[in-house]
Formats: sequence, structure tokens, C-alpha cells
Amino acid sequence: MSEREPMIEAIGLSKHYGSFVAIDNVSFTIHRGEVVAFLGPNGAGKSTTMKVLTGYLAPTSGTARIAGIDVQQNRIAAAARLGYLPENGPLYPEMTPRELLSFFGEARGLSPAKIHERIAVVTKECALDDLLDKPIGKCSKGQKQRVGMAQALLHDPDVLIMDEPTTGLDPNQIKHVRDNIVQLGKTRTILLSTHLLQEVQAVATRALVVSNGRLVFDGAPADLRQKGKGDLDLAFHTLTGAN
Repeated sequence: MSEREPMIEAIGLSKHYGSFVAIDNVSFTIHRGEVVAFLGPNGAGKSTTMKVLTGYLAPTSGTARIAGIDVQQNRIAAAARLGYLPENGPLYPEMTPRELLSFFGEARGLSPAKIHERIAVVTKECALDDLLDKPIGKCSKGQKQRVGMAQALLHDPDVLIMDEPTTGLDPNQIKHVRDNIVQLGKTRTILLSTHLLQEVQAVATRALVVSNGRLVFDGAPADLRQKGKGDLDLAFHTLTGAN
């Protein structure tokens, strides 16, 4: 299997809400093994793009593909290759992580033996040992984020898409999530949206920047830094300051 295999493809994606243009002709390709940070100011189109890529929204025009599968034409097949962690993703507070993971495993059609095997794996990957039988409603925000990530990884997807995975976490929790992303990136293709420029330096092999619904930068973090003469904040402002 080629390391340059396209795993996430946005081809001329646009999404309109009446006269409002949320994203406008956005195109990029992410290959197997890349960890890509998706940056932009609030309201720039990051979450809309991710929802289109994951099939949660239909584009007004353009095509989204996951592992070569057209998301609109065959959403179920695409979803089998995809793990999605939305910002503040829905978790059932009365369930424990073990119950939640079992529920989602059954919903995905995994066998009882496979569910047991995968829960053991994601428990280790997401450091859930002490949380498995604690009601999710009693968990901290950081703990809930780890449960959400475990749910996204449960079916062992090739592609992982995460929307603001470290928002609202304390510094120790942020470090744990970032370390986890780096580790997961060794075997998966990852796209994560963020407004934290430190995330680019900490985890990404590549950066995409969107402003006013349009892609304004696609390149290595070092090239992004160069846009600001070594300063990521200045580079971000230079690319998106009109927003």
C-alpha cells in the first residue's frame, strides 16, 4: 500500500446557506501517514469543511472522499474507514465508557469478541483504565475528551478527523492529547482543526489555513512560520487578518 495514497480529498467543496458562503471552492488532498493541522479564525469555515468531509453536511458543490470513497455516494462505506471526534461530541452521561464503547461497537456491527478486543486497545491508547466504569456525567472535560477519542478509534479507522480536540483542556490534558495524536499519527492519517498555533508545532507535519471560507495556505509548518518571518502568530495574522 503506497504511503502517498490519498486518504482525505476535498475537491472544489463549497457550502452555501442562502446568500452566505460558508466555504468556497476548497480543495486539498491528505495522504496516508500525514498529520495535518487545519487553522483559521472563528467562523472561517473549518468546522463546515470537516462536517462535509465526514458526511454530516452535504456540500452545495464539490466532492469529498475518504480513502477513495465518495462520502455522499457511499457514506456508510466511508464511515467504516473514518473516526470522527467533533467538538463537544455527544456522549451519554448516564453510561460508563465501557457501556458507551460496547453500544457503539454493536451499532457498527462488531462481534462481541472484536468489541472486547478493541475496548482493551482503545483503553490503553486513550488512558481510560481508571474511567471505564465511571459514569460519563461524572467525568471531567478532559476525561470526556479521552472517551470521545476512544469512541472515534473503536473500529480501528484509517482516517481520524478531530474538531478542536484540545479546547477547554488544562495544560496537562493538552499535553496528553497531543502526545496521543503524535502516536496515532504513526499508523493513521489525521486531520485536526484548531485555533491554537502551538498545535501546529506540537503535532503537525503540514498545515492548512482557511480564511473567509477559502483556503489561503497549504504547506509545511516551517513554510507557514516563514510567512511571519519566524513568528507563527504574525504568519496567521498576515494570512487571515482581514477576517
